[in-house]
Amino acid sequence: MRADDQAGYDQGLISRRLVLGRFAAAGSVAGTFLLSGAAIAATARHDPVSRQGRQPLAPLVMLDPGHGGKDPGAIGLSGTFEKHVALAAARELKQQLEMGGRYRVELTRSRDIFIPLDERVARAQSRGAALFVSMHADALADHGVRGASVYTLANAASDAQTAALAKRENSADRFGGATLHDAPPDVARILASLVRQETRAGSARIARTLVNTLDRDLPMLPNPARHAGFQVLKAADIPSVLVEMGFMSNPRDEAALRKPEHRRLVAQAMKRAVDGWFVATGRVAAAETRPG
Repeated sequence: MRADDQAGYDQGLISRRLVLGRFAAAGSVAGTFLLSGAAIAATARHDPVSRQGRQPLAPLVMLDPGHGGKDPGAIGLSGTFEKHVALAAARELKQQLEMGGRYRVELTRSRDIFIPLDERVARAQSRGAALFVSMHADALADHGVRGASVYTLANAASDAQTAALAKRENSADRFGGATLHDAPPDVARILASLVRQETRAGSARIARTLVNTLDRDLPMLPNPARHAGFQVLKAADIPSVLVEMGFMSNPRDEAALRKPEHRRLVAQAMKRAVDGWFVATGRVAAAETRPG
């Protein structure tokens, strides 16, 4: 991590899991109260505790299989649906992450159903996720393009291809109806301004780690660490990343992603990245990690 990223990450630790007290009436927020810096720092030093109040809960990793239900996502040359590949790969990664007992792991969807993008983010936030990983497999008009890539949130896209990808992924909500947004804009701005340094630094770190681990075993796009305004990555307080495991429009990528053994290879690489990220952020001891 660059020195400025590390500094931002360290400073952000005191604001992690910002506590907002709300008194709501008639659907509006009557008051918002922020904890003092000392109280926030004290809260940040402790993981959530179990219901028994004795053992800290293992950090929660929220995996987000892209698309689902009436939204098939990209459709491969042989008719493979992205939604099925994403769910199968997420289930494999969940199994691998859970084997070591160091994390709790949940899926935003565990079956073939449609979930709006904002609801996926809301589920991660409501469950107190420490990390959010969205899993996809894109498609392009150019069938020769193949390889994995990793994306983080930014106001501007890193390149034209990523801008088009974000537009396609964000359009998934066209399959749903109208969505009500209860949070007032000022609350959202306060949250974003107070935690964005930590969240962005954490997202950048997991993205770099994923690129490094995936690159050992998989073909990668040129400049595979990219960014754009992905709706599903907009949790203000959760480091979030979107992984494109390959291209459904490429015959070799599609054929590979249909195979359980290849999805297992992808999951093993992603598990190594998750392990490395939690060690680097101090949530898991280095001695506890094992090869993926």
